Amino acid sequence: MEKNIRASNINCGYVFFKGYGRLSIFNTKKLMKNIVEEKPTDELHGRSLYNTQFVSDEDIKDKNVLDIGCGFGWFELNARKRGVKKIIGIELEEKDLETAKKFISSEKIDFKKGSAIELPFPNNSFDTIVSWEVIEHIPKNTEEKMFQEASRVLRNGGSFYLSTPYDSFFAKIFDPAWWLIGHRHYSKKKLTTAGEDNGFKIEKIIIKGGWWEILGINNLYIAKWIFRRRPFFENFINKKQNEEYGSENNGLTNAFVKYKK
Repeated sequence: MEKNIRASNINCGYVFFKGYGRLSIFNTKKLMKNIVEEKPTDELHGRSLYNTQFVSDEDIKDKNVLDIGCGFGWFELNARKRGVKKIIGIELEEKDLETAKKFISSEKIDFKKGSAIELPFPNNSFDTIVSWEVIEHIPKNTEEKMFQEASRVLRNGGSFYLSTPYDSFFAKIFDPAWWLIGHRHYSKKKLTTAGEDNGFKIEKIIIKGGWWEILGINNLYIAKWIFRRRPFFENFINKKQNEEYGSENNGLTNAFVKYKK
């Protein structure tokens, strides 16, 4: 059974890239380091909560699921609660799985070392794949390889869910990582083309996240990487982000895509 998992999730899935080396605060080797002693949690807010709501129950219950870029395992906990048959979360380095493995133990959950562009699984292994805020961190110009690998291990009729920063003016200029390390943002057209060129049909693309998401990510950067603490005014911002993602309004910061093979 899971150990103590009641904590606010602020992991952003910074995985699967070799790093840019321009600023030590964003150094790859530090990005997954658990510097504020986070634990896996099923108490989700904002974007993480919306990710789980974006995935249909029919793509989780009694399914074999792959999570590319699992972070500390928050989606694994959600999937277990929703009746997943088996979910495997992967990270590029074994050390990036230390927190998830330490706090999560379940017959339905496994964690493995693996790359988004070279998945360590046989063909047709999974019914569903999810990948939250990962594609923007893989090596530049390897997006096609990631989609090819996802298609290879996904069974026919399976679903591939993905989220990534959206290519909008405000999303980019208020993203510190875009200025500092070239953090990539993707347009609807680019995400559509990447999927269709590699055997996927687009079922839906939704743009969510607004000014509270922007405030929250900047708060996270400052609190975590400068002050080595959890975000300031965390509960208040979580509440506002929940409201923002739960509204009917279109967003401007993050794209959520469901592909079908």
